[in-house]
Amino acid sequence: MPSTLFTTVRCGLGGPLADVLVTDGRVAAVGAAGTVSAPDAQRVTARDATLLPGFVDGHVHVEQWARHLHSVDLGAATGPLEAAAALRSALGTAPGRERVHWGHGIVPALWSTAPHKRHLDDAVGDLPVAVSSIDLHTTWLNSAALALVGLGEHPTGVLRETESIQTKARLAAMTPEAELDGWIREAVGGLPALGVTGLTDLAYADTIADWQRRSAAGAPPVRVRAGIWEPWLEAAVAGGHRSGAVVAGTDGRVRVGPFKIVSDGSLNTRTAWCVDPYPHPSDDAGRYGLCLVDPDDLVDLMSRAWAAGLEPAVHAIGDRANRAVLDAFEQVGCPGRVEHAQLVRREDMARFARLDVVASVQPQHAVTDRDVADLHWAGRTDRAFAFRSLLDAGARLELGSDAPVSPLDPRMAIADAVYRTDDERPAWHPEQTVPLEVAVAAASAGVDGVETGMVADLVLVEGDPHELDREGLRTLGVLATMVEGTFTYREV
Repeated sequence: MPSTLFTTVRCGLGGPLADVLVTDGRVAAVGAAGTVSAPDAQRVTARDATLLPGFVDGHVHVEQWARHLHSVDLGAATGPLEAAAALRSALGTAPGRERVHWGHGIVPALWSTAPHKRHLDDAVGDLPVAVSSIDLHTTWLNSAALALVGLGEHPTGVLRETESIQTKARLAAMTPEAELDGWIREAVGGLPALGVTGLTDLAYADTIADWQRRSAAGAPPVRVRAGIWEPWLEAAVAGGHRSGAVVAGTDGRVRVGPFKIVSDGSLNTRTAWCVDPYPHPSDDAGRYGLCLVDPDDLVDLMSRAWAAGLEPAVHAIGDRANRAVLDAFEQVGCPGRVEHAQLVRREDMARFARLDVVASVQPQHAVTDRDVADLHWAGRTDRAFAFRSLLDAGARLELGSDAPVSPLDPRMAIADAVYRTDDERPAWHPEQTVPLEVAVAAASAGVDGVETGMVADLVLVEGDPHELDREGLRTLGVLATMVEGTFTYREV
């Protein structure tokens, strides 16, 4: 592996001009500009650039993300009729009926009319179609798609939570494996150009086996932590898989990730489990949302996983769910992650640090869900997506996208954490913005700065991010990306 010398770059966010030498996959030396000598190293020189730890997306559903890139975006629809008509138009006049066709991005929480299978039936007839809500917690099917999974008698065609996840997986399995792997290879292949060096894959699938298969065609260009859901827990334990261990046959790029549990629903589906009632509850979720895992069962699942060396990563969105999940972490006595932590009681915020639980958050949700939150969490939004309050309480933040819920682009996550708006409206709850330094470190799995001895997962970006406005951060130019000292993307 050749050595690389970055010359006269800002070393870390706001750091001094320096030379940085990378040798054998690690940062071998950091010195003042012009002082590091490495005659045999390849030189990377940029007139005005900053070297940062590589970006890591802490929460991705890789399979669904890749599939969404090949499905119809219905996010602009303001109701089921408009969504169904847009889907029909996008699919054309004679698409194949031998496979399911997908749409995504609907926001039924803001619709005045609830979606129903008849809306899709009237628009596309017997063409099987499935539409995911923006939060992935609702799947809207027509009669033809319902029949494919033995749910032909379903009254509405609108599936939520566990039923939605499992049904979507059954429909997704109808896509040929080679085709899906090709989509994933293409999608992941574009990530180094965004400065991404790693991600956690929380797809509802046997991710360990899937990444072993994909790696046979070549190691992925980013590090992957392959998450494990309950249906695959026993097999993972029997196989001796432990969080952080290298997955065999993946050239070291894939490691075992956390054990994923979904404890409640979501804000958009109005199934997030909350202390206070929803002012506009959904028809089948009750006034307070849904507890999807009984607290005693949650403790049991987490204990089994932790005893086997698997770190729990527990989805919790509502404040009642976050309280119950933190209670479970305290009872089990293990570290881990809370995925999303969207609504948290103020008295629970300090518990994240005390219990060594990472707040794995998605800043893009704070800006895309602001209208839904104002409607369904009215009077509580001062502690919704409360990144600064969590930070001030000592919590460790790590950023992600929840792709395909939000675009897999850490630059957007950083900008949204810092500015709390992605349009021309003023910042939503500006008191919850975080400093740029915090956002950048949180977008790099908590790694703060470039230091001698660290693994050389690095990104070289244009200019000084401190000088950029919101749009500048969202489109921050990436000049080079490397994983363990090997370039995965390079423009200089």
